[in-house]
Amino acid sequence: MELLSHPLYMAPVALYAKLYSATGLLIDGDTPFVKQTFRNRCVIAAENGPLSLNIPVVHDGGRTAMRNVRISEHGNWRRQHWNAIVSAYRNSPFFDYYADDFAYFYEEHDGFLMDFNLRLHSTVCELLGLDREIRILTAEEIKEHTAADVCDMRHIAEPKALAACTVNTQPYYQVFAQRHGFQPNLSIADLLFNMGPEGLITLRGSCL
Repeated sequence: MELLSHPLYMAPVALYAKLYSATGLLIDGDTPFVKQTFRNRCVIAAENGPLSLNIPVVHDGGRTAMRNVRISEHGNWRRQHWNAIVSAYRNSPFFDYYADDFAYFYEEHDGFLMDFNLRLHSTVCELLGLDREIRILTAEEIKEHTAADVCDMRHIAEPKALAACTVNTQPYYQVFAQRHGFQPNLSIADLLFNMGPEGLITLRGSCL
């Protein structure tokens, strides 16, 4: 079965737990962009608790298809995101191994949000050793798939839906767990920096 998702910014661990047991990833590129979702937001574990990182975008009042949403370069958001990631994970076991792979994304200027998200996704999958084919579908192509063919996880782009998600994320080491307790379904970056390649074992345990 393939997994259907919106193109998310360093998506929550729950999505990757589902992807572990899927044969491939289908991306919905036609649905209109929605603000305040994981399309342009991710949540990491900072010293003072969960921290939301938001990519500013240029869009046309919600009518712009996700594939056509451009990233805004106002506000120096790239430096802010990278500084937040460094501050949160510089003491994690695998940050030094992967820092250069991620820093690259905060040094260049991408035109489209979906391209940026999918290239980050490909990097994450490569580092985890999670090899799954990606296909970008139109709205018409999505209609051709049935529930028997596809696990539709597009709803977890919404923070409230993620909070109610039934995927049971297996606990793993987190830098600030003693202070805040284990925080489930943070960005996949949290799992990667804390667990490295063993993050794949966490994903496998989470999808059982």
